[in-house]
Amino acid sequence: MTSTPGSAARTDATMHRPPDRLLRFTRAERWVHRATAALVLTCLATAACLYVAPLAELVGRRRLVVTVHVWCGLALPVPLLLGLAFRAVRADVARLSRFHPVDRQWLRATRARASHRPAGKFNAGQKLYAQWTLGAMLTILGTGLLMWLTHLAPAAWRTGATFVHDWLAAAIAVVTAGHVRMALRDPEARRGMRTGLVDRRWAEREHPQWPAVSRAKAEVPE
Repeated sequence: MTSTPGSAARTDATMHRPPDRLLRFTRAERWVHRATAALVLTCLATAACLYVAPLAELVGRRRLVVTVHVWCGLALPVPLLLGLAFRAVRADVARLSRFHPVDRQWLRATRARASHRPAGKFNAGQKLYAQWTLGAMLTILGTGLLMWLTHLAPAAWRTGATFVHDWLAAAIAVVTAGHVRMALRDPEARRGMRTGLVDRRWAEREHPQWPAVSRAKAEVPE
């Protein structure tokens, strides 16, 4: 009997996965998310220590805080860039960057507060958040470089960069808090990011157009 490349790995994964669980995120995908989250939270925490006077007085060591803030900011794109070496990460990037008719249906259902909201592996809200995050990350990195490397641009540009950087950082803090709040309301989504596996019934309810759901229905009879 012959086997295709990678079939042994898939067989092992199936043997060790309960039939009521679906693989949502590989280890590479989870580490990209964790590393990016750690960098973002560190940047936000150090920014607060630089701009909020009571925190600045409490923490002190401003030069160290600035150094940590700068290097974590420069490292923001690194987890994603490294993750692109993995096929699963590239596939998720492709999914998150494209809108389909089902995403418009999800947005309409959300506005109507309908219980059934069709979605693939990622719903339209998750796609909008991912695209906004990438754009904000690149903008915050570019404005930060103008503020840090003062010889790159005239003073007027640096003043504008500082304005955009500060207000965008505040917006990122608000959006990140909203993201955390949504995650806290969905234990199964958190489990998927922590272990990679999610409950099959949760996936059928929240992401009915996800191909993995269709395969699971075919493999595991009700």
